[in-house]
Amino acid sequence: MKIKEEKGITGIDITLAVILISIFLAVILTIFTTIQKNSTKLSRETEAMYYAIETIENIKSQEFSILPKKGTNKIQGITELEDGYIKKRTGIETRYYLKSVQDQIDMAKKLVGNMIKDEEKDIDLIITATTTPTYMMPGLSNIIQKELGIKTCIAFDILAGCSGFINAIDIAKKYMESSKTKKALIVGIEQLSKYVDKNDIGTSIILSDGAGAILIEGTAEEKKYCSKIETTIDEKAILKTYVKDGIFKLEMDGKEVYKYAVTETVKNLEELLQKSNETLENIKYIVPHQSNLKIIKSIANRLGTDIIDKMYVNIDKIGNTFCASIPIALDEMIKKRLLQTGDKVILLGYGGGLNTASILIEI
Repeated sequence: MKIKEEKGITGIDITLAVILISIFLAVILTIFTTIQKNSTKLSRETEAMYYAIETIENIKSQEFSILPKKGTNKIQGITELEDGYIKKRTGIETRYYLKSVQDQIDMAKKLVGNMIKDEEKDIDLIITATTTPTYMMPGLSNIIQKELGIKTCIAFDILAGCSGFINAIDIAKKYMESSKTKKALIVGIEQLSKYVDKNDIGTSIILSDGAGAILIEGTAEEKKYCSKIETTIDEKAILKTYVKDGIFKLEMDGKEVYKYAVTETVKNLEELLQKSNETLENIKYIVPHQSNLKIIKSIANRLGTDIIDKMYVNIDKIGNTFCASIPIALDEMIKKRLLQTGDKVILLGYGGGLNTASILIEI
């Protein structure tokens, strides 16, 4: 059966043709629009991807350095400072940065490897003072123990701010007095560069990485030793470290730290002298925490006009290495043959907590 027998075009044919053409155009327009949208989206995504890659490569290519470069001081190439600004404000000319977290472990291994001979590995106690532990567990003391191949000993880390190394010595001394501990390794080590906020000029121009250690051994010969360690509540939170957005931060109120360090440290040292029945005239050297040259000079001025000559200072060449500053200074003094048997030396520290610590030792 034929639906249509007549020849020619009818109204129905025209209507059908219009409908078919409209559908066809609608489909074509939809396809074109979709392609255009996808193309725009792809273009934007591609542009964003290339921008991200370019940004990452720029970050990778930036060198993190706050060392002066021929007449200009730069903090990661971002903040320009006047010539001589860092030295004038802090007394610091040079500081050192490790390249990676693994480097702190390698530094610890190299330190003890060079220091401890095979016949000296009968160590009973290892204490590491640090504010920048590589891991939460194991501690750096455990890593050092493994490096030395000591199967059994007491090994732990302490966190007591910049005075941590002095605290560690005092703890070791008390272990020796109350137990069978005969030989103790005390380490001060820091990787402060991972805390540095490049935009905080108050701290970034001061901090440096480093490590130092001493080996303490019991002896039948009686040597003078006295300590004075105490903590004051940091009600104003003038010195703290914390984690924000997965990044370590260090915050310090420079003016308040200065006032605390000068006032409380002088008080602590005077109480140490009274406790030990000693005078500054009998002290060969005072080895302060190398925090800031201005602080060290202010402490010396409060103690007496000639005391600055007794202060051993190396912050200009090393920077502020927190817990490592005092053992690094002691190592330099020994290499320079500044210390002789019978010399009385005061180690003086202060830091977050707020902690003040001093010990008088006879060489």
